[in-house]
Amino acid sequence: MTPHNLAALNTAPATDFVAALAGIYEHSPWIAEAVVAQRPFASLLALHDAMIGAVRGASADKQLALVKAHPDLAGKAARAGELTAASTSEQMSAGLDRLSDADYARFHRLNDAYKARFGFPFIVCVRRHTKDSILRAFERRLAHSADEELATALTEIFRIAALRLDQAVAADDKLKVAGRISTHVLDTHAGHPAKGVVVELWELSASGDSRFVARGITNSDGRTDAPLIGGRPVPIGVYELRFDVATYFADRGISLPDPPFLGIVPLRFSVAEPEGHYHVPLLVTPWSYSTYRGS
Repeated sequence: MTPHNLAALNTAPATDFVAALAGIYEHSPWIAEAVVAQRPFASLLALHDAMIGAVRGASADKQLALVKAHPDLAGKAARAGELTAASTSEQMSAGLDRLSDADYARFHRLNDAYKARFGFPFIVCVRRHTKDSILRAFERRLAHSADEELATALTEIFRIAALRLDQAVAADDKLKVAGRISTHVLDTHAGHPAKGVVVELWELSASGDSRFVARGITNSDGRTDAPLIGGRPVPIGVYELRFDVATYFADRGISLPDPPFLGIVPLRFSVAEPEGHYHVPLLVTPWSYSTYRGS
C-alpha cells in the first residue's frame, strides 16, 4: 500500500482524511474524526499525539469500546480469516498463524481467563513480541488489577497505532518505532574485516523451535549490506546468529583440520528493547571467537 502524504492529508477534504486514517485504531474511525479539525499537522508525531489525545479525552465508555474492538490473539476469528488486514498482518508477524494445536489451545485458555477476569480482550502490540514473550506477558498481566490492565491496554493500543501510522503516512519525520539487529565479523587471525562470511539470524523458542529470520553475507567492511532486522521493532525474544566461519577460512587457504575446529559459530543473545539497536559482532580465528554488544 502506498503511504499517504501528510501534506496532502492536511489539505484533503475531511471525509478523505478520515477514510485514510480510519484503520489506525481498530474499528474506530471516530478518532480520526476527532482530530480532523486540528489540521494542519506539522509532523507525523504531532498527528500521532493528537490521536492519542482524542482517546485520552474520550469518555470511559468510549475508551472501553475501543479496547473491546480488538480481536483475541490467535483466536477463532483469526483462524476463520475474519480479522482486519492490519490485525492479520500483525498476528502473522509473531507466527500466531502457525501455532501448533497445543499452543493454540494455550492461547484459547489464556484469552478466556483474561476476558473472564477483566471483561475485555488481552491487547499487546504484537509486532514488538515473539510468541514466547506474548505468553509471558499474558501470564504476568493476569495478576494485575482491572484499572492497571485498562491503562496497559491503552498503552499497547497507542503502540499499535504508532506502527500503523508510521506505515500509512509519509512525512518528513519518522516515529520512533523501529529497532535493529546488525553484525560485523573481524578476522583477528589476519587482522582485517572478514569478507564473504555467510550469516543467518534465527529466532529461538522455549519449545525448542527455531524460526529463520534473515540471511546475509559480509562485505569488504565485514558487515552485511543491510541490518538483519531493520525498519521495524525487534521482537522481544531470544535470537541466534550463525556464522559459517569454516567455509570462510577454507576459502582463504587456511589449513584446517578435518573436520575444522570451528564450523558454524553460534552467538545466542536476548532482546528486551524492541526499539533498540543490537549490534552483535564476531571476532574470530580458526580456533577461537568472542563477541560483545556494540553500537
